[in-house]
This record gives sequence, C-alpha cells and structure tokens, in this order.
Amino acid sequence: MPRIGVICALKAEAACLSKEQTALQETVQIGPNTWLCMSGIGGEAALTAARKLAGINVNGLISFGVAAALEDKLTPGDLILPKTIHKTDMHFPVTHEWRDRIIAKLAPGLRISGGALSDSAIALTSAQDKLKLGQLTGACAADMETAAIAEFAAQKEIPFIAVRAIVDPVAFSPPTALIGTVSADGTADIWKLLPLIFNGSISLKTLFHLAMGMRAACSTLKKTAALTGLDFGYALSGLDDVVGYNR
Repeated sequence: MPRIGVICALKAEAACLSKEQTALQETVQIGPNTWLCMSGIGGEAALTAARKLAGINVNGLISFGVAAALEDKLTPGDLILPKTIHKTDMHFPVTHEWRDRIIAKLAPGLRISGGALSDSAIALTSAQDKLKLGQLTGACAADMETAAIAEFAAQKEIPFIAVRAIVDPVAFSPPTALIGTVSADGTADIWKLLPLIFNGSISLKTLFHLAMGMRAACSTLKKTAALTGLDFGYALSGLDDVVGYNR
C-alpha cells in the first residue's frame, strides 16, 4: 500500500497542500495515503524530516515547494519537475515513472521545465550568484532542501520526485538584508523587518515583488496538487510495486 511522504520547508508551501496549521518537524496526515512534514529551511532540516517520515514507513518521498531560477527564461510560477538533482559532485535521478505520471495529469497551460535542480547551501541573493551556479551545475533552478531528500531516498532505495515552482527569476532576488529577518519556516519577523524598511535597506517595492513571486509559485503548486491528487499519482501508477530507488 502506498504511503507517501511530502517534505516542504516553508509554511507557505505547506499551505498549498493542507489548511491545517503544522509545526516544524511534525508529521501530519493530509490524505488517505499521504503525510506531510514541514522541515524548515536547509538540507539538515530536510534530512531530519525525511528520517521522521521513514520512521512511519513511507515508501515514496516528494520534495515540494519553491525554487530560484538559474536560467533567464524561467519566470515566477513556472513548474520544475527535474529529472536529476545535483549536489556538489553527485547526481541523483528522480523516479522517472512517477514523474511521467504527474506530467500526464497536468494541464497543457502549465509551463514545465524538466532540467536538473541544483542544491544551494545558502540563499541566492544576486543574478550573478544564480547564473554562476547554473553554469557550474547545468541546472535550471535551485533550492536548499531537495538534494538532502534525494540522497536519503537513494540510500533507502525508495521512489523519489521533486515538485518545485519558481519563486524568484534570475533578474530579481531576495536582498541579503532580508535573510536575517526570516524564521526557519519562511515567515518574516516584523520587528526585525520594520527597521530595515525605515532605513531603506529593503524597499516596499521589493517586498511586493517577492510577494507576487510567492503568490505565482504557490498558485502553480496548488494546481499541481489539485490535478494529480495528494498522492501525486503514486497509487495509480503501479509504483507501489517498485522495488528499489530508480530505473
């Protein structure tokens, strides 16, 4: 029987799948065969969440959430269904049968990219950083959690996919000053943020652009979940009979 574990880092990402309030590193059942764990930002947090889900015997893992564009052609709301995950000198393929099943269920209007997804140990706060990482890895997008989940899935030999939506394009990045105001679940501390707005370190225009990017990304993530179901097509694909990580 399928038991799917979905890992997201941010509260906004978790809200795309469930209206229930979830705490960091709490596993919550959101569907007949699906459990959600909001890890918090970063690879170590994502790995902890993956271990928690393995502890309740999930047999498929999904990295779900937003990503930064590493290619100029990608815009907020574009869906990333990567074929491979890049981490330093390692590459982890996703489970292609599962990925293909998702693509078959999606609406024609969704803009989908199937390139590689790169790991980033830090938030990318400039176009130069994004383009450099893209050139180095050949990836079209990056996030801070997926590689840790992919590596864990490979070690456990269970199916794995990543479902990510672009939140910030190459030309527009969250400013470095903003990073220190963000908590582990992605929410901003208003008392840290207000002084930065008042002294001009962060503009309201920047915050508006970031909010619009997140809105576009979350809209795509919600559509993807609605079209595929909260098990993301796993139960219908025969993947519950798959033995091993990837073919």
